Amino acid sequence: MKKLTHLDDRGAARMVDVGAKPTTERYAVARAYLRLSGPTIELIREGKTPKGDVLAVARVAGIMAAKRTSELIPLTHPLPLSHVGVDLTVEDEGIAIEARAATTAQTGVEMEALTAAAVAGLTLYDMLKAVERGARLTDVRLVEKAGGKSGHIRLE
Repeated sequence: MKKLTHLDDRGAARMVDVGAKPTTERYAVARAYLRLSGPTIELIREGKTPKGDVLAVARVAGIMAAKRTSELIPLTHPLPLSHVGVDLTVEDEGIAIEARAATTAQTGVEMEALTAAAVAGLTLYDMLKAVERGARLTDVRLVEKAGGKSGHIRLE
């Protein structure tokens, strides 16, 4: 069984020391899905949601969240992000969310991509809850990462 890197020998939480790791280009892709009803999807497509352009606001929220990941997730390293992108695709059953993050650093950007996807979804939920209380944010997951010792990995 692999040892958990965020625990010391006594089992106490710690920040991983990445000082000896090489600085490399790294990127990660995460996805999420906000499940919505047909009438809510139509409001979005027609641009008639009560709170305005929910897609634009969610995109910006995801980008902002990625930049603040180390303040939100304990023990993550602050990273100099070279790129964060959030794409939102309106589908018949909801909104597909894809977030990408990139850096040149000593540790990966998986948490930044995941945070961007999750916060974009939460923002959509918040902006749409007035018209649909049953919205469900699902399937938040890492789908790809590259850089560092592990190379390039596709998870789906």
